[in-house]
Amino acid sequence: MAEAKLEEKSMPLLDHLIELRTRLINSVIAVLVLFFISYYFSLEIYDFLVAPLADVLEEMGGERRLIFTALHEAFFTYIKVAFFAAIFLAFPFIAAQMWMFIAPGLYKNEKRAFLPFLVAAPLLFLVGAAMVYYVMLPFVMLFSLGQQVTGGGISAELLPKVSDYLNLVMALLLAFGLCFQLPVVMTLLGMAGIVSSSALAKGRKYAIVAIAVVAAFVTPPDPISQIMLGIPLVLLYEVSIWCV
Repeated sequence: MAEAKLEEKSMPLLDHLIELRTRLINSVIAVLVLFFISYYFSLEIYDFLVAPLADVLEEMGGERRLIFTALHEAFFTYIKVAFFAAIFLAFPFIAAQMWMFIAPGLYKNEKRAFLPFLVAAPLLFLVGAAMVYYVMLPFVMLFSLGQQVTGGGISAELLPKVSDYLNLVMALLLAFGLCFQLPVVMTLLGMAGIVSSSALAKGRKYAIVAIAVVAAFVTPPDPISQIMLGIPLVLLYEVSIWCV
């Protein structure tokens, strides 16, 4: 009976593509609207993103400033900040659009099984981003500023560029937010029968090596940053085994 009802609701491929196009258009419109709103508040968003560096510079007695070396650099930096904020804010809406696309093809019990992941995914993303902003960035700033050389014949002083700093911050926020989706991805793969908890447990040592490689790739070249990403990912991998 359930299979018959599902077949009655099935749509031709063209209707599926039209529905997918509608969801994508809605997502793009949401990003564009949030982009213009974020651009209006781009200065406030910029102040929020540079606060970790400003606080560390103040503690070390340095001058609180960033430089730009091209006439258009500051303008495009605000554009990137606004676009980043728009993507960040639109994530729940985009997830809802994806859910509205796939939900009609699911049974009621499958819908109940998938709904918790719609809540878990943005929460884990926020946890990863918060860890970057409040825990990791101060250590990264201290490490970078510690490389300055003030004595001797030639001094080496850090003069961070606006675009370089914000590119680093936004890349770390996105990388940590996406890496913290590990339990969600693994659990969905488990529900689909692609992985099992026993296979994940047996492959733990390989997973730890892969996590170390990912941590070395997405974080600045200092061991503290790599450890700060690696340890939570190992713990999340263990949580994934339990969830699967």
